[in-house]
Amino acid sequence: MSKRLVIADDEPITRMDLREMLEAAGYNVVGEASDGFDAVALCRKHLPDLVLMDIKMPLLDGLNAAKIIQNENLASGIVLLTAYSGKEFVEKATKVGAIGYIVKPIDEKSLIPSLEVAISKSAEIKKIKIDIEKACSKLEGRKVIEKAKGLLVQRDKITEQEAYDQIRTLSMNKRCSMGDIAEAIIMSYE
Repeated sequence: MSKRLVIADDEPITRMDLREMLEAAGYNVVGEASDGFDAVALCRKHLPDLVLMDIKMPLLDGLNAAKIIQNENLASGIVLLTAYSGKEFVEKATKVGAIGYIVKPIDEKSLIPSLEVAISKSAEIKKIKIDIEKACSKLEGRKVIEKAKGLLVQRDKITEQEAYDQIRTLSMNKRCSMGDIAEAIIMSYE
């Protein structure tokens, strides 16, 4: 499956050149925007793999649009395009979570490898975020089970293993998660 990209640049000729380079390289350009507001809207609609976005645009610039896109998880990654190579712009790009930074003028020889690396890294980051969410969810579930176990131990004067076995048995009998059973036990004590 070809990677889906959104291009955001206030210069129509730049957008056209980028589209041609990207499509020739096998990418699927799902939308073009001339400002940050349109870029955010396109990302909400298409959830692209990557956004190529100019920093200096009217209304909402690329840096602020990147913040919104990152905060709402609307794209897997953002590569900022700019004519500015100053340290302050690079630092701002890093702060908003850009995965790449390309200084104009853009040529295909450097664009495509940069995008491939950015897409690869954004996929790794996405996987890490998912793994962290799963781990946090498991930890929260474990905390609920431990709390319910403690309540059962205290109330019924049983061992922790017996409390755990009781929650597990109820979970199997009721065909729901141990976390759901634990939450019900905790609620019954409140």
